[in-house]
Amino acid sequence: MTVTANWSYPTAIRFGAGRITEIADACAVTGMKKPLLVTDKMLASLPITTATLDLMEAAGLGKGLFSEVDPNPTEGNVNDGIAAYRAGGHDGVIAFGGGSGLDLGKVIAFMVGQTRPLWDFEDVGDWWTRADADAIAPIIAVPTTAGTGSEVGRASVITNAQTHEKKIIFHPKILPAVVIADPELTVGMPGFVTAGTGMDALSHCLEAYCSPHYHPMSQGIALEGMRLVKDNLLIAFHDGGNLAARGEMMSAAMMGATAFQKGLGAMHALAHPLGAVHNTHHGTTNAVVMQAVLRFNRPAIEDKIEMAARYMGIEGGFDGFHDFVSMMNRTLGIPENLTALGVHDPDIDSLVASALADPSVGGNPVEMTADNTRALLESCL
Repeated sequence: MTVTANWSYPTAIRFGAGRITEIADACAVTGMKKPLLVTDKMLASLPITTATLDLMEAAGLGKGLFSEVDPNPTEGNVNDGIAAYRAGGHDGVIAFGGGSGLDLGKVIAFMVGQTRPLWDFEDVGDWWTRADADAIAPIIAVPTTAGTGSEVGRASVITNAQTHEKKIIFHPKILPAVVIADPELTVGMPGFVTAGTGMDALSHCLEAYCSPHYHPMSQGIALEGMRLVKDNLLIAFHDGGNLAARGEMMSAAMMGATAFQKGLGAMHALAHPLGAVHNTHHGTTNAVVMQAVLRFNRPAIEDKIEMAARYMGIEGGFDGFHDFVSMMNRTLGIPENLTALGVHDPDIDSLVASALADPSVGGNPVEMTADNTRALLESCL
């Protein structure tokens, strides 16, 4: 064998219903004595958050909370979070919530001890080596959705509010030291959030599986992650209190984010600029463009998709898998196209340029050019 590759896999995960009660012990493991819980505005006042803050207070950890988190977090949110962290004398971050809360919490912990600006740490080449690794605060991640998998990721997506571009901020040490994956925290998710985040998990697994890069561990994880979504997302959507399905979806989300070390592709290359400019929900955007991207990549992935379909118990090979995605979108109430999602009068040239500059294009099975990316985007409108 002549293939060479570098591999890295994630972190300590405490999985199971009710394990949020271990938050104080997780803090002790990481050395936190006064953590700042970072979450989004919607979650801040919900019972799952207030109960977690009560657990922290009962353990003598205080009730530090920062919730000025936009759906697509910006550098302004980062700066405000750093200010809150310093003002409260905190010594670590509990990143709590969906992708926005998790991503922002991780970046606050990363940036609070740095002297260079945020964009100096974009995931370009070896820019991550510019950071002072010893100045990164400890991080605990507590997901309350099942989609992004940011809880097991070494990067965060932050929107540049000036350029309306989503940037990936990367450092190996922003991988959380401990994850508490408690499906009870996801029970109250509205149906549309369950749908969008669940399809995000599928997109991560699917794009990683189709990526041409060599990473057999990711390949296997991505394949099983797709099966878990197929078997559990609709159950969780229709019966939000089903803890078994909720738990399997949390696993699928973490598996997708683990697997996409192998690469992402056109779904994410399109979804990132669309979310940054039109403020669309990331997972839902991936779901909207998923069928078009499958067709776009068909010449390069048909055999792989046929194998995946057999494993997942889907008849009809590639066409059957394509129909499965269509059925999922219809059942989950995903908009039929980007126009229905709220993308009106888009600047096609700007979106195409941003898509081609996105790191995700490197994992797409078919080379993306200005012409074929334009045609792909227009087919989604």
